[in-house]
Amino acid sequence: MSLTISKHCASITPSVTLSINSKSNEMREKGIDVISFGAGEPDFCTPEYICNAAIEAIRHGKTKYTASSGTVKLRKAIADKLLRDNGLSYGADEIIVSNGAKQSLYIALQAMLDPGDEVLIPSPCWVSYPEMVRMCSGVPVYIRTSEERGFIPSAEDIEKMITPKTKVFILTSPSNPNGVVYDYEHMKAIAELAVKHQFYILSDEIYEKLIYDGKKHISIASISEEVKKQTIVVNGMSKAYAMTGWRIGYAAGPKDVIKAMGSYQSHATSNANSIAQEAATEALSREDDDMKKMVDEFEARRDLAYNMINAIPDMRCVRPEGAFYIMCNISKFLGKSYNGKKLSTSVELCSALLENFHVAVVPGEAFEAPNYFRISYAISRSQIKTGLERIAAFVSALQ
Repeated sequence: MSLTISKHCASITPSVTLSINSKSNEMREKGIDVISFGAGEPDFCTPEYICNAAIEAIRHGKTKYTASSGTVKLRKAIADKLLRDNGLSYGADEIIVSNGAKQSLYIALQAMLDPGDEVLIPSPCWVSYPEMVRMCSGVPVYIRTSEERGFIPSAEDIEKMITPKTKVFILTSPSNPNGVVYDYEHMKAIAELAVKHQFYILSDEIYEKLIYDGKKHISIASISEEVKKQTIVVNGMSKAYAMTGWRIGYAAGPKDVIKAMGSYQSHATSNANSIAQEAATEALSREDDDMKKMVDEFEARRDLAYNMINAIPDMRCVRPEGAFYIMCNISKFLGKSYNGKKLSTSVELCSALLENFHVAVVPGEAFEAPNYFRISYAISRSQIKTGLERIAAFVSALQ
């Protein structure tokens, strides 16, 4: 037998956002001043009280294995959070702690999907959703949305894509890559479809706390008891608590799904980092001024970026209501040339932007949105201003 990589693994597409970040870092190491709009993480430090909890955990020897699904103390803290913030009641045996929300999403799909099962994904969508579905032998089915309708699918859009093979609907609010926030009416319509057609909802709520303009986050599991029984709520510590490197995520849902997830995780990775679990428990126990300051700063950055983008001739964007991303419509620039080289795709345009004007953005192809690129405003206001000035100069130089 030849020594080859498995077809299954070889078919997986690498993360475009991580590739962009890697290229940006390589250029910086060469002394090039790169403005990177690619990062999907807050540029704030983890709050001190959380760090102190981790230090105390180390000092008290909490450095051993925990239960593979997470400590009871952390799962109870998560249950308290879900009840307090979302009006959702879960027992500790209906919650699992994983190595980041990404792992929770992946293991949830492993627990729910059989080969050939279909997963409905509104697009534009986060880069990892379709790859995760394929990795779990499922079939991603895209529900195309439009900028004109705020990138939110209607009930009719969704229902016409439902087949007997539909097993899961992935909901992301606030959304990566466009910051859209689903309102109650849209949530209710999706919940009713799930109950009517009997499919799961995988609700990615990782950006729950990063929401602006006085809007409130709604967890779809709170719509009714019926839909709660079919929903897996996924969240984590990375975005709201600036804990991206700590790798703590969690899922709450029907007991049979969570049990299956726990069995899978026990063999795949076992428990999440014990020290990070202690820190997460402390983080969930209170919210201090650090979080409010971070959200306020993101909102100010959102306003700066939104206004500057829409001031660039022939470029436009939808005003995001949450997360820290904006999708820029670049359809007017595709097919133009820079230095005699025709830029037919978002990938080619973004490559030229990085190579010549030293600004990194993520091409829309990564999100099933080829007429766009995504920027993250999780960088300083001065960097946002400089980066968008460079983008304005770049597009004005296109012929």
